Amino acid sequence: MRLITSLTSPFARKVRIVLAEKNLPCEMVVDIPWNPDTTVPQFNPLGKVPVLMRDDGSTLFDSRVIADYLEQLKPWPMLVPADAMQMIAVKRWEALADGVSDAAAAVFIERKRPEAQQSPEWIERQLGKIRLGLRAMNDDLALNAYCVNATFSLADIAVGCALGYLDFRFPELGWRDEFPGLVRLADVLAQRASFAATVPVA
Repeated sequence: MRLITSLTSPFARKVRIVLAEKNLPCEMVVDIPWNPDTTVPQFNPLGKVPVLMRDDGSTLFDSRVIADYLEQLKPWPMLVPADAMQMIAVKRWEALADGVSDAAAAVFIERKRPEAQQSPEWIERQLGKIRLGLRAMNDDLALNAYCVNATFSLADIAVGCALGYLDFRFPELGWRDEFPGLVRLADVLAQRASFAATVPVA
């Protein structure tokens, strides 16, 4: 397998962590989708990373689809519970964390445009999504060790990647000053080898 990835994308990092946690061998190909020489659209018509190229030549895209595929490919260690209701809980967390990452990435891309073309109102709307998403995650986590059933799962991976992206791109948001539950979880996740090996780099 080959993973077309970015070293800064929280979605690509999520897949890289799943691969590491499951000890699945995979060649990494770094390709930045907004660079003029990108080849990403050849493999994903939406022009986004990550893209997983399977050994049969077929491709999978969207981090949630890829993570689900890897869970089926190697069910152990289990990152998505077999119990249907717990599985839904994990996927809900993943959707919330990915939504925070989506909003943050959208702000980052908007701010790359010439200042006169940027929309402050649109940026503020995305920042509002981030703040509300963080509050919801912090409230739902409460004093629990992990997001679902006190067990490390894909939910924690998604949340950790979202928080890591905020640390990397938006340190000025100061989320660590407001959401102690998420700080505690982020610090625990940072000790895992899979997280330490995939910290975003410019």
